[in-house]
Amino acid sequence: MLTGVYQERPSRVPGAVVWSWTAAPAAGPKQVLPDGCVDILWRAGELLVAGPDTEARTVPASEGGGYAGLRFAPGTGPAVLGVPARELRNRRVPLAAIWPEREVRRLAGQLAEIADVRGGLEAAVLRRPGGLPAPDPVCAGAVAALARGGTIADVARAAGLSERQLHRRFLDAVGYGPKTLSRVLRLHRALELARAGTPLATVAALAGYADQPHLSREVKALAGRPVTELLV
Repeated sequence: MLTGVYQERPSRVPGAVVWSWTAAPAAGPKQVLPDGCVDILWRAGELLVAGPDTEARTVPASEGGGYAGLRFAPGTGPAVLGVPARELRNRRVPLAAIWPEREVRRLAGQLAEIADVRGGLEAAVLRRPGGLPAPDPVCAGAVAALARGGTIADVARAAGLSERQLHRRFLDAVGYGPKTLSRVLRLHRALELARAGTPLATVAALAGYADQPHLSREVKALAGRPVTELLV
């Protein structure tokens, strides 16, 4: 959970959101759950790319004084950034290591002078030369099917691929295979249900877990904490 002021809105970049977070005074460490997304981050005058995580990441409060970002939907960010998602998995890298350093330096200077950093990030992506490249359509369709709870076998079959072929496409587009993304998306479905007051046994059934102990194990594995602590 993020303590402090968090705001987001849909972006003009298809499927993306822009967001900002300012930590509350004297806040403790923050935990960011894996979501299959890639973000461009602005933090303390620095532009970073946050790759898709496979487990929760703890952000010290000292780093949370002010963040803004553009979050791409799973499978879409790498096409815009021009780098395979597998190279970003579980990493935070300078944007200047991916885009031309001069361009990034100029953008950082512009963002430092404006109040709406979120809008500045969004505008910078939209005006890049050549426009926004389309994501891998096969992976985009597969991600949507997994988000609806589809099985990997059915998703691969609908795409006309073997599960191994689908896995290889996901590594470049998403950063990890469809099995991992399916677990991450299921985690978020479960937490949404639980935060709405659904009993955990019912959450397990509705979100696609074998039973409540399976739900508990998966949440602990991906989030690093028991599900009850994530609902506080």
